[in-house]
Amino acid sequence: MANPFLRRATEYIRDPEAFLSVVSPSPLTTFLANSPHKNELFSHPIRIIGSPGTGKTMLATLAEFRMVETILRDLGNATNKPLAKALSDAGFVTDQMVPRVAAVRVPMESEYRDFWELPYEPAVKTKLAFWLLQARAMLGMIRGLSASGVRGIEGIRFVPRASYEAHLDQIGGLTAEGVKARALEVQRAIYNVGASLRPPELEKLPQDATSPYAPFDAIEAVEIEWNGDWIQLHPLAMLDDMHELHHEQLDALFGTLSHREMRFGRWMMMRLDALSPGAVLRTNFQPTHNRAKDRDFIDVPMQVDGDKGVARRKFRKMAQDIANKYLPRVETFSNRETPVLANLLPKTAPDLSAAKLRDLRESVDKVQSDLEISDKRRTEIEKLVADYAETKDAFDVGDDVFAAMCRILLCRYDKRRQNTTPSLFDDENDPEPATPLKADPDIWNGARVQLHHEFGRPLHYGIDALCDASNENAEVFLRYTGNLVAEVETRLIRRKSLALPAATQQEVLRRTAQTIMKDWAFPLATPVHGIVAAMSEVCLVETLLPNAPLGPGANAVAILEEEFSEIASDDELLMVLKQAVAHGAITIERNYGQGGKLWCLMELTGTACLATGLRLSRGGFVKRKVGFFRDAMGSRDA
Repeated sequence: MANPFLRRATEYIRDPEAFLSVVSPSPLTTFLANSPHKNELFSHPIRIIGSPGTGKTMLATLAEFRMVETILRDLGNATNKPLAKALSDAGFVTDQMVPRVAAVRVPMESEYRDFWELPYEPAVKTKLAFWLLQARAMLGMIRGLSASGVRGIEGIRFVPRASYEAHLDQIGGLTAEGVKARALEVQRAIYNVGASLRPPELEKLPQDATSPYAPFDAIEAVEIEWNGDWIQLHPLAMLDDMHELHHEQLDALFGTLSHREMRFGRWMMMRLDALSPGAVLRTNFQPTHNRAKDRDFIDVPMQVDGDKGVARRKFRKMAQDIANKYLPRVETFSNRETPVLANLLPKTAPDLSAAKLRDLRESVDKVQSDLEISDKRRTEIEKLVADYAETKDAFDVGDDVFAAMCRILLCRYDKRRQNTTPSLFDDENDPEPATPLKADPDIWNGARVQLHHEFGRPLHYGIDALCDASNENAEVFLRYTGNLVAEVETRLIRRKSLALPAATQQEVLRRTAQTIMKDWAFPLATPVHGIVAAMSEVCLVETLLPNAPLGPGANAVAILEEEFSEIASDDELLMVLKQAVAHGAITIERNYGQGGKLWCLMELTGTACLATGLRLSRGGFVKRKVGFFRDAMGSRDA
């Protein structure tokens, strides 16, 4: 069996039981159950938006009725219990474990885009594509409702929307047999138009392709037999991968699908790059078709909005749940107890070798000598570090980190005494700084970063670092984890301890990050590479300053919010930044307050931070003007 982490895409798993054995309920809870719009998910037009790999298709597949019924029919299965609870929390089933929603996933990556190339007016092309996806949604829904074999097609019927009785003939009536027959006619006729080598003239289109067909308008609910009773379900079409459409076609279909009067649920699932640059970067932009977000449609981001710390804590839980589902499927572990991922990635870093520790101590002595700092002051600094090492929150303060922290504090003292006027009781070269020195987590983190770049001491290791480096992206997490697990398998074959040393973790993560960046092949990837390289360079320079002014350093470049309008008016730069955000190269944090000013932070994602050896936490940034990004776009050779 291949490494399931490296296979990644759950849509390739056809068997429902196999799919359910690896899928995590966490996305249902994180993105739907905890959504402020939870009560409107099945009545309003919904856009579910995320970067590649955030789990849109997995979520849609799990929510399909055929999967929901598989789960509810076997609640005694330990795998199904948490899934059923998550489905209940998200509104797909009741507290009594009875279905509430008849959902069907309609992939949009097939031939829908081809309709935009037909020689007809845009309105005609939009109707053809819209009627085809409605026909396929109805066929998929009927197929899913009868997939278990518990009920036949006669156990399914449709409830019309009030005052829409006149539409019933055009959709085949209210019986499942009639609706299925009419949907097949529409699908066959419209598919033949799109697949023809030479499309027919408009007036020669078959009647089944041009006759009105609007099940999304006419149908309000679905009724099925469930355990001997008839129950009513909300119909829901999950249109997956809508970003595959032509951008004008997507805009036109969005206008059609976002009519508020429809009672048929519509989820439009797409990548960030399907949106306008203004929507991705949150500049001032005009909504299309006079539709206003949160009034006419609702956006559900597949990455946690708001506080980054909260988002990371939620993703850590979700990622570890996913990993625990995948690990039992690793063939190498089949004849032994499956390990816990966190135990495979210990958080203990090795101390420096005796030779490197000697070099480090000599560098501390040299800094003290060059800066002409007294032995008395150094002793006080060492006492500060020793006291910090004794606190309950201190971690990993061996001789090497201790020495590096002292070196940073010596440099900080030199900076501060330059702006301090000695008192009558001070030595002229050894005054008390106006701002007292302190040893804290910032100094500790700064020391670890410096040791990483100077002596190769591991910086990124442990389960939390793995999750944080993934930037709330499940596919990126699985890719990193897959390579780490492959390394564990090698150690098992060689009869070594399964736990990966910190240095091995660091190397695997760094190598994987570099491969991910090398494989970027999205539109405008070359200027995006240039921006990432330029940001990494200036962040690294700031990070490695001897006095570590930003503690663990910088991983972002910031411009003042008042200058952001320059980006909003530069179409080329706007498009490049949109692609960088949409494909996980950078993230953008608007209106970040610091120093009494508001900043727009362009943050490197975990992949770039791993490849460069930068901090993963938010907070440290380098100030620049908009021109920095314009210059950076051309800084990488094509």
